[in-house]
Order: sequence, then structure tokens, then C-alpha cells
Amino acid sequence: MLSLLQIKNFALIDNLTVTFGSGLNVLTGETGAGKSIVLDAIDIVLGGRINQRLIRNKTQNVFIKATFQVNSEVLKLLQTHKIDYPKNKQVIFSREISLSGKAIRSRFRINGASANLQLIKKLRNLLIEITAQDRTSQLTESARQRELLDVYGHNCIAQKKESVKFGYEKVQALEKNLNKYKISQTEYSNRLALLKDQSKELEEIKLSDKDELNSLQKEYERLSHSVELENFSHQIFELLYQNDNEISAVVDYLSTIETLFIKMMEYDESVEPLLEMLRSASTQVIEIGQEINKYGYSLDTDPQRLRELENRIHLIKQFCRKYNINSVDLIDYHRQVILELNDLEDYDSSLENLEKELAISKKQLLDNCHKLTTLRQKTAEKLEKKLIEELKSLSMEKVVFTCKISPSSIGSHGGDKVDFYFSPNEGEKIQLLSCTASGGEMSRFFLALKACFVKAEESTGSLIFDEIDTGVSGRIVQVIAEKLYDLSTNYQVLCVTHQPLVAAMAISHFHVKKQVIQEEVIIKNQDNAMLKILEPRTVVKIKQLNNINDRKEELAKLAGGNSSEDAMEFAESLLTQADLYRLRKE
Repeated sequence: MLSLLQIKNFALIDNLTVTFGSGLNVLTGETGAGKSIVLDAIDIVLGGRINQRLIRNKTQNVFIKATFQVNSEVLKLLQTHKIDYPKNKQVIFSREISLSGKAIRSRFRINGASANLQLIKKLRNLLIEITAQDRTSQLTESARQRELLDVYGHNCIAQKKESVKFGYEKVQALEKNLNKYKISQTEYSNRLALLKDQSKELEEIKLSDKDELNSLQKEYERLSHSVELENFSHQIFELLYQNDNEISAVVDYLSTIETLFIKMMEYDESVEPLLEMLRSASTQVIEIGQEINKYGYSLDTDPQRLRELENRIHLIKQFCRKYNINSVDLIDYHRQVILELNDLEDYDSSLENLEKELAISKKQLLDNCHKLTTLRQKTAEKLEKKLIEELKSLSMEKVVFTCKISPSSIGSHGGDKVDFYFSPNEGEKIQLLSCTASGGEMSRFFLALKACFVKAEESTGSLIFDEIDTGVSGRIVQVIAEKLYDLSTNYQVLCVTHQPLVAAMAISHFHVKKQVIQEEVIIKNQDNAMLKILEPRTVVKIKQLNNINDRKEELAKLAGGNSSEDAMEFAESLLTQADLYRLRKE
């Protein structure tokens, strides 16, 4: 529901704020007063096209802001696009428009966040429907007509649509899965042979430890340098512990040092801790000498083992180069080969099973689509009958309406294309609604259609009618007024009208008028000095008629062109008649 509209520098509007209510909102005023400009602003803030003539002052920006109370479907779409909204479900749309040379620049925002036109139009379809002479309602779109037909079919169509949607999504998933298996026979055979060869040769090297290559290389280094290692260990043993030469070893020097410490203690016992440290070091040196001696004797120069290591290392490195992978990942690659090989070996049976399942699912989908088509055809017959009744009551006695259902590519909505065909006058060829109906006829068609849906649809959206009552009078106007009110019990309705019968039925009544004001402008004089002057300018003003006398006066003007006593009495009778109708509907 549109609750607040703010407009600045748009057409004849300089600065305007309008608060709309729920139910039936009516805008009245003299012809050319600017009533349709308000509807233009609503259209444009929600993505409608703009041209230069609508920019009031070429040097200033147009700014339009519309505040809506929205339903959960709108909030879900906002959440999908990560746009925040308050807990009161209030969403603010704004559009700023400026001229840059001859180019028009525009920026949309939703709750202060930048938004693109695509999102704005998606939200627009959930918020408003406009019928007017120069605007195209989404009512003329085939997809919307199919949606309306389905809503009119209530739960029986809704349940079948769910089955179709589920079946369609299942078929899509199966086809996607099947495409993974649809390899050409040559590719399949080649891949299978390659994987078998790889699996066989990777199995033959019996690689089970990811660190094997590193361990082998360390062992190879040790064996290939065993002679050097033995010589080094012997030298270390001689230097630390004992040797065949007359040169003292490290333990000999430590023994001599120990003797000196003992002599020092005869004079100073404080060096005793140092003596203990020396004795500990001596013990460690003796142990090192003994261990390095054992190490030297344990070294083995095994030529056969060395050759085995060389061959094994060469084999692993060869496979690493072949598969362009390091030895650590070679085992994982082997596992992947085995898994893919198993999948391919099961290829034939998996493919056959998938094809069978897909065939069954497609048949089920087609069956459900046929059943949905049948339900739609039955519903279309009911809608045609009901809608023609509603249109005839709106002074379209010779109207012809057909809801045509034709085959279409199957989707989540089924396999039907729905088109509304319409002929408003006797002798006129029946054509698509979008090609046939004039603006006034479209408005009445839309009103009649929505009258069929008052109990079928649940909506918090807004319906906007621009001069729906053009060219009709008397009893038909009363019917239009009553239908507009009936719609307003389920929707917010905004209506521009010249008919007092329609205006009397309003819950909220707004008077639109033009007013000349003196606007301050800055000009240059002959000396190029800046001067402020006042210039007359026409602006549009809107006043909500809350006072009963103001409403009577406005209805009197609509009825007789003046507020004479007779016209005022007539206006009062219209308001009384409207009150009685509303009471009967409660």
C-alpha cells in the first residue's frame, strides 16, 4: 500500500507531499488541473520512463519518494538482494533525475541503498497495477494473464502447479546429471583404457607411504658415503677418547684439568661446582667417544642395497615426471584414478538407469501438464462467463472475451500460453487485449477483471485507475463507483475521476488544482549584475478534503459546475447514498 508520496520539481509540481490511506482514494479537480501528474510520479518512481518535459526546472533535480507498506513477498525479494528494511515493513523508494545537456540521468534508491532498474521493476509488479491512457499495465502480458487465470482457479490449480513445478525441477536435475554421463563412445573407450593402464602401473610400484621417496633418498645418501662416514667417526673417536699416536685425546686433557681443580680446592672450596661440571663433561665425552666408535663399526657398504635404492628412487621420480605430480600426491592421484575407473566401469548401467528414470519423470511431468491444461480450460470457461457479466454491467453490452490457452514450451508453470482476446464493440474483430483495448476500455476491463478476483486474490498492493469513468454516465457510473469500493476492501485503490458518484464513494478524497505563485528568480541586468525578481509560475497543489462541507462543495462543483444550494443538496445525497452502500457491505 502506498502511504506517502513526496514530489519535487516534477512537471507543474514544485514541492508536494501527499498521504494516502487504505481503501478507496479519489483525486478530483478541473480538467488539466494536474491530477494525472500525481499518477505519473508514482509510475516514474517505480521505473517508468521520463522525458524532459516532465522536469519542471531544467537547472534543478527532480526528486520523487514513495513510501509503501509491503507484504512478505516484497520483503523476501529485498532480502534476496541484501537490502535492509525496518520491522514495520515500510519500504521507501526514491528516484532522483537530472539533465546533463540533452541526456537524462537517473538514480534509484530503496531504503537509502542504490538499486538498479531491473530490481525496481520486479518490485513494481508486486506493488502496483496502473491502467491509464498512456501506460501499459502488466495485465497485457501473457505471463501475467496465465497467473491471473491460475489464481482464479483457486486451490485445485495451485496444487497441480506445485506438482508440475516439482516434476519440472526433477527433470531438469536428471537431465543435468545425465549430461555428465553423455560422453561419446570414443572418448569413453579412450578414457577407460587410459585409466586402466594408469591404475595398473601405479599399482605395480606399490607406493603406500607418502614419505617413502624422502626416506629412500636419506638411506641412499648414507650408504653411498659409508666410507667417508666411517673415516670421520674414527677420527672423532681418536680425538675424543684414544689414539695410537702420542698426541693426547680430549679425555686426557679433561683428566689433567680435573687434577688442577682438585689442587685449587685445597685453597678454595668455592670452585667445587666447576669441578662437578667438568666431571659431567668428561663423562659425556667418554660416552660420545664410545657411541661414535660403535657407529663406525656398524656402517655397512652394501652394493646390492645401494642398487636397489637407486632403482626404486629412479622409478618413483619417473612416475612423478610422467604424471607431473610430486611423490607426496602420487598416492592420492592413484586413489582418484581408481574412483573414476569404477565410475566409468559402471557407466553403462548408470546411464541406462538415469535414462529410464528421466523417461519416467518426463512422462509424469507431461501427464501433470495435461491435467493442469484441462483445469485451466475449465477455469477459463468460468472466467469468461463471469468477466463478460462484469463488463456488461459496465456498459459494454456487446463485449466478447475469450481466454485462449495454447501449447507452449514446458517450464515450471506448465506447458500453456494464456492470452486474453477482447472485442469491446459489436462487429469488431476479436484481438489480443494489448492490441484492442483503448485506455478507457482497458480501465473498465481491468476493473471488471479485478471484480472477479476480489475473493480469489489476497493482496496488499495498489490499483491505480486514471479516469476509468470517461464516456459513461448515470447508472453505469454508480456501478463503477460500487465496484471500485468493493475492490478497495481488498486493495488500496487510487482513482482519478470527474464523476461525483465515484468521488462520493471515496474513503480519502483529494482535491487537485493549479495555482499561480510568485517565484523568486535570479537574472543578470545590462551591467551583468545579479538581480532577484519575482516571476509568476503555475504550480499544482493537492488538498485532502477531511471536512464534510469541503467534500460537499467539491462534489457540487463536479455535479453542476457550481456550489449552488441544489448542487449542495445533491452532493449531500450522494454522500448519504455512499454511506448506506458501505454499511450494507460491512
